[in-house]
Amino acid sequence: MIITVIAFILFISLVTVVFLGGRLRRLLPAEHLSAESKDAVKLALGLVATMTAILLGLLVSSAKGAFDTARTEVIQMAAKVALLDRVLKLYGPEAMDARLALRDAIADGVRRTWPAGRTRPIQLDPNQQIGDAVYAAISRLAPHDEAQRALKTQAATLMVQLAEVRALIQAQAVSSVSKPLLIALVIWLVVIFFGFSVLAPANATTTLALVAGAFSVACAVLIILELDYPFAGIIRIPSDPMIKTLAHLAKDTT
Repeated sequence: MIITVIAFILFISLVTVVFLGGRLRRLLPAEHLSAESKDAVKLALGLVATMTAILLGLLVSSAKGAFDTARTEVIQMAAKVALLDRVLKLYGPEAMDARLALRDAIADGVRRTWPAGRTRPIQLDPNQQIGDAVYAAISRLAPHDEAQRALKTQAATLMVQLAEVRALIQAQAVSSVSKPLLIALVIWLVVIFFGFSVLAPANATTTLALVAGAFSVACAVLIILELDYPFAGIIRIPSDPMIKTLAHLAKDTT
């Protein structure tokens, strides 16, 4: 919600700048709007526009990289959970308590990370109590032969790896977009739209074109901010990998 408000405020600000530039154009003396003056302003605006495009690309790349990293970690977690359940199943009926504890832990994690209807706040911090219960259930396994001993070791290793991935997701739940760069981007956009509105002839076509441009860059900023928070907002990491894994666990443990 806050991200949408920020993008809307940026759009309104740029539109306001466009109309202010049109007003200023009517007040400027004729020599300030000569062909030579316009050429000089266009050169300066072209330089600012180039730097803005580079900066916009850097912000998009940073936000998209953080989003893709979090998505990959979610997929890795789902794969490791499925593999851990498979290892416990191969261990034998003695591991049923550990499998049930694993199913409950994953169900709790899905509820905390992807709350139904988005009515509750997202909680990326792991539930240590329920996670410790899974690890304790695995530790209590008493192998009877070499095969079960190897499976228990592998299960414990996978559990540690799951905890590491979960901790990474929590640690990376910080903004990857530099606020100074974002502020610089907004300032340069204001300069560009103000300059274009001063140079452009005062008619409905140019005004509409500038408003459409303001809407486009506001949408670009919205996308950057949405990608920067991959578990919330309009663009978020899908829960499908974890939901499918949870359904598989529920099916095999009932």
